[in-house]
Amino acid sequence: MMRNGFRTRGFFPSVFLILGAAAIVVGGCESLGSIAEVGTGVAVATGRMTEQQAESVTRTADAVSRSFEDITPEQEYYIGRAVGATILDQYEPFDEQAVTEYLNLVGQGLAMASDRPELFGGYRFMALDSDEINAFATPSGLVFISRGLLRLTRSEDDVAAILAHEIGHIRHRHGLQAIRTSRITTALTSAAITGAQFATSEEVAELTEAFEGSISDITSTLVNSGYSRGAEREADEAAVEIMKRVGYDPNGLIRVLERMNESWVADGPGFMRTHPSPTARIDVVRNAIGTYRHDGTGSAERQRRYERALGSI
Repeated sequence: MMRNGFRTRGFFPSVFLILGAAAIVVGGCESLGSIAEVGTGVAVATGRMTEQQAESVTRTADAVSRSFEDITPEQEYYIGRAVGATILDQYEPFDEQAVTEYLNLVGQGLAMASDRPELFGGYRFMALDSDEINAFATPSGLVFISRGLLRLTRSEDDVAAILAHEIGHIRHRHGLQAIRTSRITTALTSAAITGAQFATSEEVAELTEAFEGSISDITSTLVNSGYSRGAEREADEAAVEIMKRVGYDPNGLIRVLERMNESWVADGPGFMRTHPSPTARIDVVRNAIGTYRHDGTGSAERQRRYERALGSI
């Protein structure tokens, strides 16, 4: 069943897993470069790769050491879509067109002002029908925000602050960094050595297993353990910069954090389990804002737009 362009419950992420593994294989030689001359020698000796293909495989010797940085935009897209499908298997989407359109209107403007405005599949924004206070961003640009968190907002600046923070996670590729290096090494090694047309069924199975593990790593980080304090700081700092560029009041992020702090319980559900305390983040945001002063341009119209879309959330 499709809702707002996303598969909801009943969808099996294995489709994305297979496509993702295929994407890693297809992108192998050209996108990932070399991983080791020894592996190349074996492939050539066994007749599984031509000399020309071997030269392609040995082009850059540091592919594995760069780990997640070697994941191509196409591969990131498949990974992120699979993570999104997994999240939607745990949370129901809030099926209200006006809310979805509003979040995408605000979110797209923020994304275009970020340091990573273009993604393979673009940015998409959706509300989750959950009272839990939380938000998630997948590597491919899918951003989810719960109704519980939206209820803490009072203005479009507040909404923009939350979305800009999640865009900050995407900009810094925090989701991909959650993948265990061993999984990426397995995928890169197999893909770079064999190439798509040479992959055996066993190798495709190995790639699929690594891909499934990668999805598990990211989803577990988003939903259960959360990012590091350093990652949250980077996302908050990115959010402030993005909001300045678009003309939103970055103090909206402070206001949302203050409201979150009112319900803060260590090891509680949602953001309380996956984020540093709001008070610690507020200091970071204040330092990032510095001497910037919002002039209020467009605030009245934005407030009317906010109330029309989210007045009954």
